[in-house]
Amino acid sequence: MYRYYSTYGHVEKLAEEIKKGAASVEGVEAKLWQVPETLSEEVLAKMSAPPKSDVPIITPQELADADGFVFGFPTRFGMMSAQFKAFLDATGGLWRTQQLAGKPAGIFYSTGSQGGGQETTPLTAITQLVHHGMIFVPIGYTFGAGMFEMENLKGGSPYGAGTFAGDGSRQPSELELQQAFHQGKYIAAITKKLKSAA
Repeated sequence: MYRYYSTYGHVEKLAEEIKKGAASVEGVEAKLWQVPETLSEEVLAKMSAPPKSDVPIITPQELADADGFVFGFPTRFGMMSAQFKAFLDATGGLWRTQQLAGKPAGIFYSTGSQGGGQETTPLTAITQLVHHGMIFVPIGYTFGAGMFEMENLKGGSPYGAGTFAGDGSRQPSELELQQAFHQGKYIAAITKKLKSAA
C-alpha cells in the first residue's frame, strides 16, 4: 500500500509511478491512499492549492491490512509535512499492539529546493517507522547510473525517490519518475520475499 500527502501534486505524481513499479512485480497488489488534509478549504485556497484527487483517504487502522508501505510527503522545514505527522500520530493503537512490526516501509518526498531536505526529511521520518518496529527499506544506489546524474536537476537520495518542486511550477522530471518506479518495484519485491518467508 502506498500512502501519501500532496499539497500541489508533486508527491502524488511520484506515488503514481511508485504504484506502477510495485504493480509490475508479479503477485503484488498495489493501492494508493491519501492521508487526511488538516488545512481548511480557506487556507488551501489562499495557498492556491489545487483540489485533491479522488484517491481514497486512509484511516490509521487500515495500515494493519498491508504487507508493506511506501510513505510519501512534502517537506516542511526539513521534516515531513504536518498532515502526514498528524496521521502517524493517530496510529497509537497500532503502536501499542505492534501491528506494523516487521513490515517493510520506504519513504519518498518532495522539497522546495536542493537544500530543502532531500536527506533530512527521510532521516527524521525514520523515527516513526522505528517506534512501530517497521523495517526501513532504502533504495541505496540500486537505481544505478540515475543516482549519479550531474547534468540535470534530480531529486531523491539513497533514502528514497524525490523531486524538487521549486515554487510549485516545476514538475517531477522523467528521471525522477523513473526513480520512483524503481523504488516501487524494489520495495514490492522485498515485501513479497518477506511475506513468502514468513
